[in-house]
Amino acid sequence: MQNPVSHFEIYANDPDALARFYTSVFDWKVEEMPGGGNYKLVQTVDVDGQHVATQPGGINGGIMKRPDPKAPSLINYVSVESLDGAVERAGTLGAKVMKEKAPVPGMGWFAILSDPEGNPFALWQTDKAAA
Repeated sequence: MQNPVSHFEIYANDPDALARFYTSVFDWKVEEMPGGGNYKLVQTVDVDGQHVATQPGGINGGIMKRPDPKAPSLINYVSVESLDGAVERAGTLGAKVMKEKAPVPGMGWFAILSDPEGNPFALWQTDKAAA
């Protein structure tokens, strides 16, 4: 399958407390992202050196401070070959851009959109040269 869901983010008012909750309930490994400010990496399955799941069918994610009071509680990231192309295609099909293309330095690019029903989702393009 092309374009799998490759990452999730859980938005929280208290990221530390929510990290403790998920660690206690599911035994997930949660750690601060190196150089990532207040972003916590969530490991639900084994990963390689780039935080990419090595087990089929499993994805990892993150927990972070809710960026906006109206932000959803959870957002899924879909991996795409071309972020710009996917944003353009989604737009022609009725999606709206909520957050323009932005880098995650040394990892890739993302954008957040909403589908025609208003449901948010994110697009991710891996690019180690992102800055």
